[in-house]
Amino acid sequence: MKNTFFILAVFVLLFSSCGEGGRKTEKETTSKDEKMIRLITVDPGHFHAALVQKTMYEGVSHNVYVYAPAGPDLDQHLARIESYNKRPENPTHWNEIVYTGDDFFEEMINRKPGNVVVLSGNNRKKADYILGSIKAGFNVLADKPMVITPEDFPKLEEAFRIAAEKGILLYDIMTERYEIATILQKELSQKKEIFGELTDGSQKEPAVTKESVHHFSKIVSGAPLIRPAWFFDVEQQGEGIVDVTTHLVDLVQWECFPGMILNKEDVEMIAARRWPTILTKEEFTGVTGLNEFPEYLSKDIKDGKLNVYANGEMIYRLKGKWVKVSVEWKYRAPEGGGDTHFSIMRGTGCNLVIRQTAAEKFIPTLYVENIRGSMDEFTPKLKNALASLPYEGLTFEIMSGNVVKIVIPDKYRVGHEEHFAQVTEKFLGFLKEGKMPEWEVPGMITKYYTTTSALVKAKQQP
Repeated sequence: MKNTFFILAVFVLLFSSCGEGGRKTEKETTSKDEKMIRLITVDPGHFHAALVQKTMYEGVSHNVYVYAPAGPDLDQHLARIESYNKRPENPTHWNEIVYTGDDFFEEMINRKPGNVVVLSGNNRKKADYILGSIKAGFNVLADKPMVITPEDFPKLEEAFRIAAEKGILLYDIMTERYEIATILQKELSQKKEIFGELTDGSQKEPAVTKESVHHFSKIVSGAPLIRPAWFFDVEQQGEGIVDVTTHLVDLVQWECFPGMILNKEDVEMIAARRWPTILTKEEFTGVTGLNEFPEYLSKDIKDGKLNVYANGEMIYRLKGKWVKVSVEWKYRAPEGGGDTHFSIMRGTGCNLVIRQTAAEKFIPTLYVENIRGSMDEFTPKLKNALASLPYEGLTFEIMSGNVVKIVIPDKYRVGHEEHFAQVTEKFLGFLKEGKMPEWEVPGMITKYYTTTSALVKAKQQP
């Protein structure tokens, strides 16, 4: 009912052998919840909102307060949570308490049922949700991107300023930091005996290149993903150059300048471009379930097909190092494939390269290309470098010439969906400590300055 809370009956469980006495209601857990982290999910329109709850967390209340407009976005979010609660192996036991009044955001601010706001949905509204939540004293865990336009960037800066004044935390979900091939690329780049120093690079051959390919049609949590129609409106989702590139820009900063405080002044945007992915009506229907394009997409329809500016490329210098970042979206991955990632860090001693093609069976694979000295001299150094890392069982294979493949044990291969729990655990640790590393906030500000500056540069091109 409008303007009333209701506890979803579908989430009430029978008594279990765990001694908990079955699913607790809001009333039953209020007293114990006072010292726990209490999540509030606001307007969940993206499946990442549910992935935050794919696992349970110590010290986090089972009650999750959802404030959102009624509709398919909310229905799909709750269905995903229900599927986690009902799965046969390691089921979760979230209790979703939902408010669907038209004033859902204002009501959330007034009632303050929790202390951490989780945001993953329509990006056009996200900057306002972030700033409003921070002003009200909530900690915020936000999916990327936090902002999608240069006009919204000052709101993000203000949110971080207010968060610092209030002693609360604002953090974005950077899952790619938890991918093992990327972790090892970063770790080996710090081993001067093999990598040397990161080169300065050039515009034609950047010191760092990161590219990713994504797909509109995919499987998430074992089921075909149904995307909301607004996902294809760049005014609501954001163009590709400010969306997925957020991860890649973050990795450049995280890998190349670990622990270093970066600022907007460290970024020099050199060139940027954007181009559309073209979808037929049949493809649009296949991923949204809608038979017609909504009116708000009419501006992007050409010759009966939808042009989505989901693709972008930027070339910039970060503290004098040349960087290239690009993202491309396609409709569907090839058979057996999925989203892919390419990355190269060029050192004075070797190049560290991640490939994820059919040759790697679409598994991110790290290669080391020796560019200085003989392989007889290089491989013992590489062996020692791998042995010094906190990952047991790392080995390598000499492929051909000067190329070595790092062999990573399967136990370190964690899927993309599981990375969300890892990020959330990291954030919960920050909350417990009451602070984040001093480089995180300047890094986030620099990151979104980079992506929004790229959008401005790309739109200046004919």
